[in-house]
Amino acid sequence: MPKSPLALGVVLLAVLGAGCGPVGEAAFPDLSREETISVVATTGMVADAVRHVGGERVRVTGLMGPGVDPHLYKASEGDVRRLEGADVIFFNGLHLEAKMADVLERIGEQRRTVAVGDAIPEPRILTPEAFAGEADPHVWFDVGLWRDAVGAVRDTLAGADPAHAALYRRNADAYLEELSRLDAYVRAQTMRVPEGQRTIVTAHDAFGYFGAAYGFEVVGLQGISTAAEAGAKDVQRLADLIAERRLPAIFVESSIAPRTIEAVQEAVRARGHDVEIGGSLFSDALGSAGTPEGEYVGMVRHNVDTIVGALVGGGEG
Repeated sequence: MPKSPLALGVVLLAVLGAGCGPVGEAAFPDLSREETISVVATTGMVADAVRHVGGERVRVTGLMGPGVDPHLYKASEGDVRRLEGADVIFFNGLHLEAKMADVLERIGEQRRTVAVGDAIPEPRILTPEAFAGEADPHVWFDVGLWRDAVGAVRDTLAGADPAHAALYRRNADAYLEELSRLDAYVRAQTMRVPEGQRTIVTAHDAFGYFGAAYGFEVVGLQGISTAAEAGAKDVQRLADLIAERRLPAIFVESSIAPRTIEAVQEAVRARGHDVEIGGSLFSDALGSAGTPEGEYVGMVRHNVDTIVGALVGGGEG
């Protein structure tokens, strides 16, 4: 449908401000008469939220599968076609999908394109000093914050498809209750780890929100983004810390090659301390479809059980 210069300007500002945020509903058609709504989501976490809220009313295509690193992901020609054919597009935002920014900006002028990370209250967004104030995009690791992202999905679908708004609200209410139970589970499990062992060492700083919410120090070999390679000095620095604190375990990540953490493990052993690799954590992607880890709730439970099991002994929970 044709757009006025003002409408285009609103869309462009939303795109540039935080990575294609939501725009006024008046700019897009009412989808209530559609048999189903076609939704494209970038990450598995976002796609999973849309499936829970949309139910059978939506057809969800996730662009990034298991083991995919969204920091480095570039849209293929097929992805662009899927985005162009969608009724609604959801993505994380906060520069997580940085290499898709141009594509999302362009398509955001033509389709409802929503960054769920925009729903997180600004004071709750982490901007670590070590990264020059750049926002940490990994908001899903605080289950309480992820509830706000689910709310953004609910409100967007209800606005796009008002005839079925009650359905989206019911589905969202049920899912938000499940997330409240998940948050309580994570808090109960993490309380089992003694204060002196509450340090999580991983390949990159993906778990900052987890640490802030549940009382852990998180140390990543790389920064928030995986775009920069870790160097020898980073390995040695981290090995010194692990050996000094006598940490029992460190962790690899499903979307990052384990070689850098294995190098840290060898460097720690050279310092006379035997640190175990406590398991693989899901950081920037869900697990395989059809497995518990292929959904957000199962992924979070896997991570917390793996972390707690490795830090208090006894393996994965």
